Amino acid sequence: MNQQRTPTRSALAGLRAVIPARRLHQGEALRVAELQANRLRQHFDIDCPTLPSDVIFEMPRIAVRVDHELPASGTTHWDGRRWIITLNGSESPLRRRFSLFHEFKHIIDHHARINLYGPDGDRAAAQRAEQAADYFAACALMPKRWVKRLWGEGTQAIPALADSFEVSTAALRFRLDQLGVREPTPRCGGVTSYQRFKVYRPVGVAA
Repeated sequence: MNQQRTPTRSALAGLRAVIPARRLHQGEALRVAELQANRLRQHFDIDCPTLPSDVIFEMPRIAVRVDHELPASGTTHWDGRRWIITLNGSESPLRRRFSLFHEFKHIIDHHARINLYGPDGDRAAAQRAEQAADYFAACALMPKRWVKRLWGEGTQAIPALADSFEVSTAALRFRLDQLGVREPTPRCGGVTSYQRFKVYRPVGVAA
């Protein structure tokens, strides 16, 4: 990435500062996720449809790895010095890109996860955290303002619109339905470690 960007050292702290110091219901948690996604773009002065993955790659104390044998789409853990995001190398680059931002949301939320989603070890809390991570990734990669602007300007072919955001067509279709831009398409029905499993997809955005 050649473009000069704002220093990254305060980015994570700024996103964490958005989280209120109280228990939130899930609707509030999702609004926080969208606000964080918008703040991430603002921090790096991204005023175009595509959010470069480099905004995460360049952050201090975060390392990104690829593992072709990973039994999940992504995992995140703290190794004592830095956060390690591991992505599934057997999945497509576009799916790994979505998983990267999904896992970054877990890093943002780590210290406030109980206020945001509920107690550790609670299955419902874990599902709420996964839903919020999917929603954050969708809002960061496909922000409402840009989706509606490009759609309104006539970019309505799904492959072309997905290319504008560097996301999969599946993710783009679900985001359009989520924002009400088109008629919805029917769909079939420890503490410092997070995993995005391929077999589990919470209510959120298809990657």
